[in-house]
Amino acid sequence: MGADSRPDKRLVVAGHGPAAHRLVEAVRERDTAGTWTITVIGEEPRTAYDRVALTTHLEGADLAYPAHDGAVTVRTGERVTGIDRAARTVATSTRNAVPYDALVLATGSAPFVPPVQGRDLPGVFVYRTIDDLDAIRAYARGRATGAVVGGGLLGLEAARAIQGLGLRSGVVEVAPWLMPRQLDEGGGAMLRRHIEGLGMAVHAGTPMRALEAGEDGAVRRVVLEDGTVLDAEVVVFSAGIRPRDELARGCGLPVGERGGIVVDASCRTEDPAVFAIGECALVGGTVYGLVGPCFSMAEVVADRLLSPASTAVFEGADMSTKLKLMGVDVASFGDPFAGPERGALGVTYTDPVAGVYKRLVVSDDARTLLGGVLVGDAEAYGTLRAHVGGGLPGAPEQMLFGGTEAAGGDLPGATVICSCNNVTAEGIRRTVAECSLTDVAGVKDRTRAGTSCGSCVPLVKRILDAELTAAGIEVSKAICEHFDYSRAELFDIVRAGRVGSFTQLVQEHGTGRGCDICKPAVASILASLGNGHILEGEQAALQDTNDHFLANLQKNGTYSVVPRVPGGEITPERLIVIGEVARDFGLYTKITGGQRIDLFGARVEQLPEIWRRLVEAGFESGHAYGKALRTVKSCVGSTWCRYGVQDSAAMAIRLELRYRGLRAPHKLKSAVSGCARECAEAQSKDFGVIATENGWNLYLAGNGGMRPRHADLFATDLADDELITYIDRFLMFYIRTADRLQRTASWLESLDGGLDYLREVIVDDRLGICADLDAAMARHVASYSDEWRDTLEDPERLRRFVSFVNAPQTPDPSIAFEVERDQIKPLPLEVKR
Repeated sequence: MGADSRPDKRLVVAGHGPAAHRLVEAVRERDTAGTWTITVIGEEPRTAYDRVALTTHLEGADLAYPAHDGAVTVRTGERVTGIDRAARTVATSTRNAVPYDALVLATGSAPFVPPVQGRDLPGVFVYRTIDDLDAIRAYARGRATGAVVGGGLLGLEAARAIQGLGLRSGVVEVAPWLMPRQLDEGGGAMLRRHIEGLGMAVHAGTPMRALEAGEDGAVRRVVLEDGTVLDAEVVVFSAGIRPRDELARGCGLPVGERGGIVVDASCRTEDPAVFAIGECALVGGTVYGLVGPCFSMAEVVADRLLSPASTAVFEGADMSTKLKLMGVDVASFGDPFAGPERGALGVTYTDPVAGVYKRLVVSDDARTLLGGVLVGDAEAYGTLRAHVGGGLPGAPEQMLFGGTEAAGGDLPGATVICSCNNVTAEGIRRTVAECSLTDVAGVKDRTRAGTSCGSCVPLVKRILDAELTAAGIEVSKAICEHFDYSRAELFDIVRAGRVGSFTQLVQEHGTGRGCDICKPAVASILASLGNGHILEGEQAALQDTNDHFLANLQKNGTYSVVPRVPGGEITPERLIVIGEVARDFGLYTKITGGQRIDLFGARVEQLPEIWRRLVEAGFESGHAYGKALRTVKSCVGSTWCRYGVQDSAAMAIRLELRYRGLRAPHKLKSAVSGCARECAEAQSKDFGVIATENGWNLYLAGNGGMRPRHADLFATDLADDELITYIDRFLMFYIRTADRLQRTASWLESLDGGLDYLREVIVDDRLGICADLDAAMARHVASYSDEWRDTLEDPERLRRFVSFVNAPQTPDPSIAFEVERDQIKPLPLEVKR
């Protein structure tokens, strides 16, 4: 760069959190002439990182944002200590004086710690930075109990992190319910049910009186105002934030009565050379604590710095939020608290059994959506948030259950799609057209939509698909941004290329490191093709939650054990074994709707010993935890029943033993009825068989559940071998061509030509693949091996079956039961306390 073009303006940024990082990136993107030299001064020993995902640091995640380019000077481990506005310099903790032409204060916030007795005891922490988490993890080793003060977003994240470190965790919240800033009372109550179901005690509506020390002088107890005493060897405060405005106070800039650097809509302070953004800024009387508004402020200041004529202003922010909190979907959008006093009505649905709470707030004529809350099922969030302030595209009850889904092309242009980065529907459409984008990754790169919390990505894809369809361009069916292929295409790539691992697949045919969409999908593909045990090496890290322990996780942190009972037929000897196992391990026992016996209440460290006894008695995994064949239900058929015309029990057992362990895009269920009376309910299954005088009728693609579908009659009066051949081909064709998590019912409905086309493929061999499908099923049958037997024979696999990594022999102390109807059930947490 020549002397004449040397930058002549100096930008200093105090602080290097997410808002500061976004500001610098925005200035560098816009400053093509190199007008500004930039110096960033951050007091943490590392550069900016993603605070939204802070908890994942304990799981080994790399939170660092991409480094700035070489034109930016970043000084870490250094703090701005004062501002000389007259000289336009800042002083730092290293005794440097750094000159500026423009100064941006992005000092963020500090955790609020209530002034209670004992707040300074050893073992008391805040939850704000990576260093905080490292200190908590180190201190927690060898300790058993913990408590988090604060039931907001970060507080609940902290509580889960504490539990993940092996401590029995509880939450103390002064408000009457959890997440009071995002959820109404009903939503907070439902979230509490979920949190307590994970083994955490929740104390809401009661202030804290003091922290008390133990004999070693470190914190040992939390005392509440109502006299409740909680054991806690580790206490973490996450009770809100306070703006870091001390630099503004020190140089005479106005601050709010309750803190925050006062700025106008351009994020400029009283001093025209000084701006403030992020959690330290007070805009219009509000301090914003979400990342989206902070990013919007950064964009406004970048525009102002690069163009004196800029009219960019911060106009407030959409405070909608959606997240998966401890495995529970939670969402809030618009104004969830509006009531009759504001001319609003509430439409509420509650299902305490399923743990679902939904509430829509609408205008008094039920035509305008004002806001809402979703807990336990937030599938409709994208559509609902996009219509806040506008007309409802359907009846409120339809919107609650996703019955009316907004097409991407139907949304008004001003609709904010990504609240984190303030990206509108029109902004996405314009960028897609101007940049000729054809995939979600391109949209994310050019607009930043979906790059923060990610909750808007499904809606971004719908808008992209609508624009491509309108332009006559084929819509990509890529499974995610890491692969330009559908699940069916990935299946063929793995099969034809003999790919043996996810790493190999992503290196040869994808990009990046994968995500929670493609990893389980590829794991299923590898399992369908018989590429090793699902807990073998890299495969173990790809699996869905239940597959990690080959068991179904229950609400109190225990697991269920479901041995396979083909056709529901079981000998007295094996029945006795199940009874003895249930008795010896104190398990709850229930006959399932699929004619099996389910044993509940097993702790994770008990699973291997339980299964060792079951395997020795001849049982094998029932795959109740997997996307695989579950059961083939049957009646007793012609062997016993006077109405039976075929031996349905024998056929059910034959089918179950043939397809056991078959991994698929979704779970599979089947049934065989011995006559037209249909006692086994075969027509509600993925594949169902009903006996006739001349053989078997085959029904395909049915399911029960929330949206039941009757199976379609595929073929009639089939002989035994003919029936099995058609089922073989049906299952293999489904596994090869279905999308991830797509049941056979929706898969068949999506097939061009439907049932007639399917009949042409697996009966008439229209595609010439029947021999290949037959061979694939033959390989599955020949290579089947029981997953639990294999696990018990491998000491390395058995190492994962512990409640606490740092105390392998210690059972989870938060798990407790009471007796009801002569069997155990999870003990309510209020009783445990």
